[in-house]
Amino acid sequence: MSKKFFTNNIFLAFTALILFTNALASERVTFHENKIVFGAGCFWSIEKKFEELPGVINVDAGYADGRGLQPKYTEITKFKNKFNPDNFAEVVEVSFDKNSISYSELVRFFFELHDPTQLNRQGNDIGTQYRSLILVNNQEEKEIAENIKRRFQVLLSEEGFGNIVTDIKFLEKFYAAEEYHQDYLLKNPNGYCPDHSTGVVFESNQRSKLDNSALLVDKQILVLDSEFCPYCQKLKEEVLNDYDGSIPLHFRYSSDLHNLDLVSPTWATPTIFFLDDGVEKFSLQGFVQKKDFYKALGVFKLGDTEAFRVAFNQGTDPVFCKEYQLFKNTPEGVFVDKLSGVPLFDTKDRFNSKTGWLSFTRALEDSVTEHMDYSYGMTRVEIKSKSSGIHLGHVFQDGPNGLPRYCINATVLEFVPRNI
Repeated sequence: MSKKFFTNNIFLAFTALILFTNALASERVTFHENKIVFGAGCFWSIEKKFEELPGVINVDAGYADGRGLQPKYTEITKFKNKFNPDNFAEVVEVSFDKNSISYSELVRFFFELHDPTQLNRQGNDIGTQYRSLILVNNQEEKEIAENIKRRFQVLLSEEGFGNIVTDIKFLEKFYAAEEYHQDYLLKNPNGYCPDHSTGVVFESNQRSKLDNSALLVDKQILVLDSEFCPYCQKLKEEVLNDYDGSIPLHFRYSSDLHNLDLVSPTWATPTIFFLDDGVEKFSLQGFVQKKDFYKALGVFKLGDTEAFRVAFNQGTDPVFCKEYQLFKNTPEGVFVDKLSGVPLFDTKDRFNSKTGWLSFTRALEDSVTEHMDYSYGMTRVEIKSKSSGIHLGHVFQDGPNGLPRYCINATVLEFVPRNI
């Protein structure tokens, strides 16, 4: 088999795995996306400001809270509607990752970014279309917004400002604005972007950032976690709790992903990122079975190697291969699964079978599984790692003193010396 053919098959198979797991992700994922609608003056300006917040997924400019006229820019800007109480307001619909930024934080930011004491205006932008407005989805959001409004009123009053006139209502419908209004300041960098904030802010209550320096060096596995995600707990219990491999495993909330170069969405948990020097190589979204996790890890750690072929395609090491030469006379210790790090064989059970493959009289208790293998016209018993499911070799009944001979491929093992 040519190397090119082998490489292509590895990555075709892996691509199929990614597509398969992503196709089922909606059934095994906790989505943390939510939406809230704000009006705070010209939507060009507030769209840009909300988009700059970490944890905000998307911001759309639009119209809401009007009746009796069409939700179009040419309609709401007509002079006859300038002070029409039924006019639509210029608003933004903010989609956000609630695992990264909270609804309360967005409401606090809303009050800080404009002057909520101005009635039907922001600075020189005058008219009902510019009114201060929060449009909520449910009673809980309404109560949170009302409470924050009361707290901000105290702060504003201390600084000599008047009463807050922000309306807090239930959202009836959001109408997206015309395409030329979307990302207006991105398309027009020198466009109109007034700042009408009062300068009054809530007391900063930011927690210190987690140190991500360890994630920026070498290969790392990052699991996007959440306190409110049953699939995250399921992934830990069924797949990751026994992992002890040589590539470090880290858990982070989406609010703790600073300094990392990630391209996959971060508003769904769990997501497993495979990083190299802080850069995402690929990811698996949603709960994955143990076999799929270790297949992905095999691609990440082993790549185009003999070890991958042995582990996942029931291959066999070349006789007297270099890994065999390294492992045949080690000090006392254990041989562990190259992917999971779980101990499989002890040097106390190793013997020289003179076959050119590592040989043991037994495996460590509950570390391997046995499977009938009828390939190549033979009847054999295949040995797999119980923790990762990778192929290890075969067991024969021709060991010393009537004991079995576990004929094991060295390329899928790592050696850990015994602590004396």
